[in-house]
Order: sequence, then C-alpha cells, then structure tokens
Amino acid sequence: MPPTPLRRRFVVSGQVQGVGFRPFVFRIATGHALTGTVSNTSEGVFIEVQGPHEAVEAFGDDLVGKLPPLAQVVSCEHEDLPLVAGETDFIIVASSGGHGHQVLISPDMAVCDDCLADMRDPAGRRYRYPFTNCTNCGPRYTITRSIPYDRDKTSMACFPLCPACRAEYEDPMDRRFHAQPNACPVCGPRLWLTARDGTTLAEGDYAITVAAHVLNTGRIAAIKGLGGFHLACDATDDAAVTTLRERKRRPHKPLAVMVPDMDTVRRIAAPTPDEERLILSQERPIVLCRARDDGPLASAVAPDTDHVGVMLPYTPLHHVLFDTLADLRREGNGSTRRTSPASDVCALVMTSGNASNEPICLGNRESLRRLAHIADAFLLHDRDILIRTDDSVVRAVQGEDGPLFMRRARGFVPRPVRLPDSGPCVLATGPELKNTLCITRNDMAFVSQHIGDMHNLETLGFFREIAAHLADILQVEPEAVVRDLHPDYMTTRWAEDCGLPVLALQHHYAHAYSVLAENGHEGPALCVTLDGTGYGDDGTIWGGEFLYVDSLDLEHERLAHFSRLPLPGGETAIREPWRIAQGALWRLGMFEPDSRVWPWLPHREEASRMVGLMLDKGVNTPMASSCGRLFDAVSAMLGLCESITYEGQAAILLERIQDMSETTPYPCPLKDGVQPMVLDTAQLFLHAYVDWAMETPPGIIARRFHLGLIQGVADLAASLCGAMGLTTVGLSGGVMQNLTLAAGLPEALRARGLVPLVHRTLPPNDGCISLGQAAWGRRRLQRDNA
Repeated sequence: MPPTPLRRRFVVSGQVQGVGFRPFVFRIATGHALTGTVSNTSEGVFIEVQGPHEAVEAFGDDLVGKLPPLAQVVSCEHEDLPLVAGETDFIIVASSGGHGHQVLISPDMAVCDDCLADMRDPAGRRYRYPFTNCTNCGPRYTITRSIPYDRDKTSMACFPLCPACRAEYEDPMDRRFHAQPNACPVCGPRLWLTARDGTTLAEGDYAITVAAHVLNTGRIAAIKGLGGFHLACDATDDAAVTTLRERKRRPHKPLAVMVPDMDTVRRIAAPTPDEERLILSQERPIVLCRARDDGPLASAVAPDTDHVGVMLPYTPLHHVLFDTLADLRREGNGSTRRTSPASDVCALVMTSGNASNEPICLGNRESLRRLAHIADAFLLHDRDILIRTDDSVVRAVQGEDGPLFMRRARGFVPRPVRLPDSGPCVLATGPELKNTLCITRNDMAFVSQHIGDMHNLETLGFFREIAAHLADILQVEPEAVVRDLHPDYMTTRWAEDCGLPVLALQHHYAHAYSVLAENGHEGPALCVTLDGTGYGDDGTIWGGEFLYVDSLDLEHERLAHFSRLPLPGGETAIREPWRIAQGALWRLGMFEPDSRVWPWLPHREEASRMVGLMLDKGVNTPMASSCGRLFDAVSAMLGLCESITYEGQAAILLERIQDMSETTPYPCPLKDGVQPMVLDTAQLFLHAYVDWAMETPPGIIARRFHLGLIQGVADLAASLCGAMGLTTVGLSGGVMQNLTLAAGLPEALRARGLVPLVHRTLPPNDGCISLGQAAWGRRRLQRDNA
C-alpha cells in the first residue's frame, strides 16, 4: 500500500530573512523528495510541502532542528491543506510585501570562514575583494531600508549583479543564493583612499596598500566600516596613539584595539576561556581582557585600567588590511616605523570615527567634513551605510552566564527582548546619557543601538533617525511615548513635541522595570539600582536605591537609599570628584584637614575655600544618594582622580588598585530611625578616610571599600526581602559594570538565599533605561484600556 500523501503549510517567523533560510528549506525539502513552495512574506516565511506523511513530518523536524547559522525561529505554526494535483517540483517564489510583519532583521555579522577562504585564494575571482559575503555573514541591519529583506531594499540596490554573481544569487544550492549584498570586483562596491582634502591618493587594492603604509608610519586613517567610520592608528606606537588622543580630544578614556588573530590577542592580553569565546563569537564585539604587563601595546591605549578592549577583524576589508600590513612588515617596507623593532605585533587602535560626544560618522562627505582635523587619510568605499552603529563592548563575569554589556550595538541590534505577552506599541525615549530608544511590537521590545549622550543637536539628529527608522522597518505606529521624569532632558522635550500621549517614569524605576523585563520576571521583586545620578520623584537626586517593584500591578515604592552626599557646584562636582570628597568630609564634621593634607588642597586651595563656603551656606549644593558619586568621593580622597575626562573614570581607577589579598570589609550598617531606611554608606567613606589618614596603602582601602559595599547592600537586601516575603532581587545601574560588584554582589545575594536577576542582554548602565520605560508604558496602556 503506497504511503499516505499529505500537504502542510508552515509559517515561520523570526530572524529568517537574509540568513539563507529559503535555500535551507529548499535543500531539506528536496532531500525528503517533497514538492511545494517557499517564499518571504511580511508575515514571515511561508512554506508548503507535499509528499508522504512520514517525509512531511521529518521535514518539520529538520525545519527547526537544523537551522542555518544566522537564523533564529520565534514561532513555527503549521496547518494541513488539501493536496495539489500535478505538482512536480519544490520551488522558491518571489517575495511579497504588505503592511505589518513578523520578520526579524538580522544584525550585521562577521565574515565567515568560507568567504575568508575565497578572499585568500589567488586563483579565485574574489581574491582580496574587501566586500565578500554570503548568506551566513556580512552586513544586514546597517544596509537595510525596509522589509522584506531583498536587494532593492538595501544600499546594494545600485550595484547590478554581474552574470557570475547572478548565477550564484539564483542557485538554491549555492551559499550565496539570495545573499542580498552579494558582489565581486566586477559588479560590487569599490574602494579608494583620499587625503583629508578629498584628493584621491589610490584606488582599488592599491588603496589598501597605501593605507597600510599610512598606518605603518605612525599616521592616522579614517576607515569606513559596517556601521560607520573607525579612526585607526598603530596601537604599538605611543606617539601615534597620543596624537590620536589629542586630535580626538579624548585624553584618557580607553581605546579599542583590533588584532588579526587569537595568537596576537594572547600576545597583548591574557584572555580567559570565557573571554576567548566572546572574542571568537560571530558578533565579534570588543571584549575587555586583562592586558599583559609585558605586552607591546602603547601605554597611551588604556592608561587608567589594566584591561584592554580587544576585537578581531569582522569585515573583509579589515582582514585584507591586516594581511597587507603583515606583508609590508615582512618585506621590510616599514623601515620608517616609529615603534621599537621588538614591537612586531600587528595591532591597530580602532576607535569610533567621531570627535568626542558626537555620533559616529556614516557617509564619505560627512567623514571628510567632521574628521579632517583628526585623520591623515581616508579609506572610503561607495556602499552606503544606512544605519550608523558603533561596535559593541562586553566583558565576561566570573561565575556568571552570558556577557556583561558595556555598550550594545553592532552584532546584537536589532535582536528583540521577548516580553511575556502581546501588547500595545509604545516608543520609549530612554535617558540623557548613554541613550538608547525602544519600540515594542506585539510581544517583543526592540532596543536601539547605543546612540550616545544627548548633549548636542548632532546626537539628537541621530536619535530622530533611529526613532523614525525603527518605526518604519517594524511597520508600527506607537500609541504613546514614555520619557524620563527629568523636565530638562532633550528626550523629554522631543517626547512632549512628538504628538503622542506622553507618560513619564522615574529613572531608577525604569532601571528596575528593565532588569525584570529582560529576565521575564512578572510580579513583585526588590530592585537595587546602583547608579550615577538621576532625578528622583521627590525632586532630589537618586542613585543608590532599594526599590519595591511589582511589574504586573505597576506598584513601586522607594524602601531605602544610600546616605546622601553633597555635590558642591552641581554638575561641576560630577566632573571634579574632589568636590564630592570634600563634601563627604564636611557631612562628617571635617571642615579642614586634620592629620594629613587633603590630596587636592596644595593646588586647589582657593577653589577648596569656595567649596567650603558653598557647603556652609548650602548654595548650589544638591544632595544625592548616588552610589557612583560615593565611588568618586573615595577615589578623590585617595588622590586617584580629582577631575575626570570621561564618565566612570574615578571608579575605574579605584577598582584597578584593589589589593585582592585583603579580605576585611568596612562596616556599612543600616542607619537607625530613618524612613525611608538609609544604608549608612557615609560609614564606608569615614573608614576609608581614617585608613587614609593613617597612611594605609590605597589598594587595601579600595578593597575594603568594595567588600564593605557588597556586604552592606546584600545585608539590607536580605532584610528587606525577609520583611516583605520576597526572594527575587533585580540588580541594575551603571555601577554594576564594575567587575568586582558584578561578580561579588550576585554571589553575596545567593549566599543569603536570594535569587539575583542581572542584565545579560542589555547593559546595566543607562543603555537599558528605554526597555524599562517601554515595559512599564505598555503595561500602563493595557491597564488603562482594560
């Protein structure tokens, strides 16, 4: 008796367009001798297969069990259909559009090994071609205008395929089948090098040779990449790195380094196995690793920290550039290099192509206009970048699963965060610093790439670009906009002018809702937000908060906070932590030096006297319960950092100097008789000061401070949870990027029988705020519309 025939339709949604999904379907369907069709639609990928019942069932198993490398299935629904008579083949049909869709756009991915092999084959037609890609790698999000993801909807639309590339594109058995950025030297993008005035210096492959020579002789190049420009120089050349810092106006903040392979990574750093896995991942983020003390990197690369941000090449252009640089040095053509002959390591600083506090450059003319005062030469190409996207930055946390994000962008955006249920569409504007925005669609929240600090019109323009693009590419219309409570933020003014109903959520509650949403937690929890400064709902400045949050009922309450510190000069105190240290001493009744002169006093005597008057009179001296400002105060007290040139600098220096052999924490008790409760972090500072006055080594003080903070926070969290019958503690805020706290605080909570929730999909810093705003806002709309 012949097998029972069956026809079944599958509708697959998720990251299934532009990732080789249709040829994958074609191969497994023909492998099971099935007939039918597969097509991209606005609802996802539609598949109909017909054949013996057992073969159709086996096809369904393979459909979700043997996915292509970049594919991610969110849902796979099926229904049985009437048989179609006379069907003899399985075919791939043209894409169809439509308003509204369930498709996920793939992030940009690093070039795959197969394409690298093509580029390194002297007999191949893509030998050294810097735009090689296939369905398993290459640009996606940054070149996509709209969905369905087809070539005419990308920035490759202006590059007609040559016959050889067309044959690959139309062959379902080829790995370049419907690879929308598919190209070769005959039909694809071209490359050239210019001087800073735009004069062409070289074209094609020779442009890479000249660019390598520029870098090899201590000069700076602007290099067009996937999501924008890099500024590059020789990372082993101290003079070159110092020049880059001076021109970019970035005196101390660490710079990222790109190296050609893992062997070179191990020559400049000592990565752990977890860090190596992150470095080698297909997303190719910048990974923070401990730098080798005897390594060849210039001291100016990361002067404040013993870690270095390392990444591997992720575009074909990067690989060809490193190959050329290696050849140049082997052939002895780098005799004019200014570095030591012992520094034979190929390592390039690859930092964002912008001046400080501006968005990354995206276009050729824009880069020549904005970077001409920084770069000596420009390596350009004519494939347009549609969406500017920085590199992602991550670190591994010992004992914790998943990366800790410092910045989430290329390789990870626009992957959504799954929400527990479907709900209305909201747009969340995020915070003022480290801004991201978020748009929800059904049961998914799409958090944008890192946008930056909203301090200028250029960054506001970037924000507007992404707000419009995400809404367009997701084909949604927000019902409301959620903003921060602060009345003076650029995002607040934008929200008030956008024409949508406006909701406002306090900064630290947004942190709390974010970590709960990211972890899929519904219901009550205690959330500890350890942050810099945020405008509180009582008009004061918050930053070290213990919050009760119920993400279902939308109830939240401030249960406790850190001791308040005065910030003499307001924003100026944040830039000059010595002011905060003097304010902390003033709160403890120490109005002038006692046994030891304060570190800042010899060269700031007049300014210190003025700060004393401000404190006495309460003039321009807001109070803040900020954890980040506590770190600043201790760092300045120890003479590590009196003024900062980038956010978190004082805390980074304090963490770096810890003497890890020290095991005694400073006491950090609960203050009696105060409501809301106060964790007496003033005692932490007092003990640090007493030890400093006794000339205890700074490394011991720093370690005791970190241990005391962990113990105090964990003890109070356990007490609050016990009183309220809670076991879940969410941890969020920029201070949770401190590796000591990121590892130690969850461990301390678990030791007290609690369940810590941490960020692993988004950064714990303000980059997660927009998700919390969005999760709260859509729940608020659901409640109001019920």
